[in-house]
Amino acid sequence: MAFSDKITRSNFFIKLKSWEYWPFGIVQLPVMIYFAWLCLRARSLIFFSASNPGIPMGGMFGESKYDVLKKIPQKYIPNSLLIQVPTSRETVIKNIKSHGFQFPLILKPDLGERGFMVSRIIREEDIDVYLKKMKFNFMVQELVDLPLEFGIFYTRFPNKEKGFVSSIVMKEMLAVLGDGKSTLQMLILKKDRAKLQWGNLQEVYKERLNEVLKEGEKLELVSIGNHCLGTKFLDGSHLINDKLSETFDQISKQIEGFYFGRFDLRCASLDDLYNGNVKIMELNGCGAEPGHIYQPGYSIRKALTVLFIHWRNIFLIARENTERGFRYTPFKEALVYYRRFKAATQ
Repeated sequence: MAFSDKITRSNFFIKLKSWEYWPFGIVQLPVMIYFAWLCLRARSLIFFSASNPGIPMGGMFGESKYDVLKKIPQKYIPNSLLIQVPTSRETVIKNIKSHGFQFPLILKPDLGERGFMVSRIIREEDIDVYLKKMKFNFMVQELVDLPLEFGIFYTRFPNKEKGFVSSIVMKEMLAVLGDGKSTLQMLILKKDRAKLQWGNLQEVYKERLNEVLKEGEKLELVSIGNHCLGTKFLDGSHLINDKLSETFDQISKQIEGFYFGRFDLRCASLDDLYNGNVKIMELNGCGAEPGHIYQPGYSIRKALTVLFIHWRNIFLIARENTERGFRYTPFKEALVYYRRFKAATQ
């Protein structure tokens, strides 16, 4: 490989040319300045906590994913179970069997974000590996094996009768396509998005790295739809219409104290999405982002505009809720949630 190629194909250069990979503080600095202004207007550093009164901290951090999921009507969610730690492999397996789970399944921390410690478990032995790493309560969740995955962002102002879908992100799982010549390792290292995940992929696929995929053969490398794990986020704004907003308005109004956040879900088709035939794996409150801004090529200026609107909506919803009698979370209480969240994600 030529020296120039080594530079342009380096992880640093791959990240440099695409702002979606830039450090959080650089991208969010203008937003943080705006956030400070909103804090002054609200006279509270924790004003966002009133955006979703039914979720601790409004869903910014520290809430139990399991508790939030259980607020959603059962028909929309997969079979899920909370495991308290410390625990043992035998106890986990006993609970899995008694609740009707089948392998493969998903394990994910009850606290966390950005795909942290979310794992697809193929066999009982994989549970041992997970338990060695996981020191906090975690969820067992049925694997939802439906072809389409979306992040649907919903917004409703408390003084309005109806809400609306404000963002859709479509998720394209990290995969490689065989050419009949290249080994799996070569295919991974040729693809920028996969190359950035090489540290994890070389361990997961260590037995297959020298395998040559047939021409046209597709291998999905990561089945967890998270940007930090290599999933490509695509702007699905063209899918937003009145029918979709009406459907998620109906779902959202069944969730007590929920006004603003993102449904991470899977479905079989677009028709099923519009008709609410979905499985919601996770509901994230005001701490969620409108993920469509991470589509490759999406301008950072346009993304910042979306984020400013996003935070303005949090502020307005929270203010309307306080006018209706809800309170901002006291600072000391918020600090407890924050410390708990940081402890679980470090």
